[in-house]
Amino acid sequence: MAISQRLELRQSQSLVMTPQLQQAIKLLQLSNMDLADYVQQEVEQNPLLDKDDGTGNSAQPEIDTSDPHSATEAPSESEAPQPDSLQLSNAETLPDSNQAPLDTEFDNYYDSSPDNQWNEENTSFSNWGPGGNTRFDDASYSLENRLENTITLRDHLRDQLNMEVTSPTEKLIGINLIDQVDESGYIKANLEELAEQLGCPIDLVLSVLKTLQDFDPIGICSRDLAECLAIQLKEKNRLDPAIQALLDNLDLLAKRDIKGLRSACGVDDEDITDMIAEIRALNPRPAAAFDTSDAETLIPEVIIKSDGAGGWHIELNSDALPKVLINNRYYGNISDQARSKEDKSYISEQLQSANWLIKALHQRATTVLKVATEIVRQQDGFFQKGVQALKPLTLKDIAEVIEMHESTVSRVTSNKYMVTPRGTFEMKYFFTSSIGGDDGNTHSSEAVRDRIKKLIDGEDPKKILSDDALVTKLKAEGIDIARRTVAKYREALGIPSSVQRRREKKLSL
Repeated sequence: MAISQRLELRQSQSLVMTPQLQQAIKLLQLSNMDLADYVQQEVEQNPLLDKDDGTGNSAQPEIDTSDPHSATEAPSESEAPQPDSLQLSNAETLPDSNQAPLDTEFDNYYDSSPDNQWNEENTSFSNWGPGGNTRFDDASYSLENRLENTITLRDHLRDQLNMEVTSPTEKLIGINLIDQVDESGYIKANLEELAEQLGCPIDLVLSVLKTLQDFDPIGICSRDLAECLAIQLKEKNRLDPAIQALLDNLDLLAKRDIKGLRSACGVDDEDITDMIAEIRALNPRPAAAFDTSDAETLIPEVIIKSDGAGGWHIELNSDALPKVLINNRYYGNISDQARSKEDKSYISEQLQSANWLIKALHQRATTVLKVATEIVRQQDGFFQKGVQALKPLTLKDIAEVIEMHESTVSRVTSNKYMVTPRGTFEMKYFFTSSIGGDDGNTHSSEAVRDRIKKLIDGEDPKKILSDDALVTKLKAEGIDIARRTVAKYREALGIPSSVQRRREKKLSL
């Protein structure tokens, strides 16, 4: 076969991920906190974008007033304020069936017409505080700086180390050990590797560790639970051979194997009951009192309220949506001053990017509202009656109704929460697998788990329900489920087996 060169023309179709498409997909899966950070970065990078804080005093870029082209003019009627990305996000602006869904409508977008109007009103924040000298817009103001100055566990341990240890070598080892303490108060690090890293004998490391274990709180710097409890018992002068044997067999205590514990400790029923009561009175997490991590407030994306007539009112949380404006006045001024081709190209690109961001934010908000609305419609029984009425639901069920791809629904429901009359739930919570029933109906796996929990909570202490007994009761209620599935759901709920529950309730009696 001869080898030759030739020219060919071929036609093919391919999907190209434009920057606008990538941005829109990224916005879909962001939580409201991450979205706020992303928008803030865009505002900092794009001089034509401003965040609307609702007060009309967004920071306006400085313009050289000595240039006649930069003189400020009164806004004309054509420059009337336009809706921002929040105002566009409501039920009336949802795309209709004739409009392409978000995951297919991504052409390169450019709109040179003014989308938003710069508000030049300069209203400052009111003074804050008794003296009226602190302003919320002051750069020095920070809520984080006003949090209570609490002592951390590391600082608490280092203060004791400085008072108890004078040797520089031992102090260095102690600092390294303190840095290894986890949030519960344990040291999980390999001490031999630490000794090798510090270039010191392992015996010296163990000696310093022994000193740290005498620090407050009692039980700190332990290597495991048994050692932590032993230190606390020793402090109370209660560490005798019998209770030490119990600490060596904590696995039997976890299984509620009282007979095995009694045999290992060599005591009678009364003594083993007293010993277990002592163990339960100890603190397994000595560092819990120094947990100074600041609780983060969960900000929901969607708010659901009853309309009083058996229906539901669904709205986006306006506090969770960033409001972005385009400073058209500033755009007009710098456009007049631009002379070079590079400057004009840069300004045009920034305007296009700003226009697209506002459109993407609006489309994201309306898509979230569409998905939330359909979830409420499909799971109306849950909102009316509770988790027992939760229906099996998949991403495909929602995607088919709102005419979007499953991947789009998956991104929309990730890291987003809904406030409902029954509590706050992640949107993913409403998607559950189905379990068949004898009557041909299907049951949500979440509803079945809830039913299993209620059956176990209401069981007779003298007649503990085994997994087989739970299967029988569930089948009597029309839920066809295997025993291994019941065991899996029970373990996921953190409920021990029937043997362990029988031992625990017998012990409590």
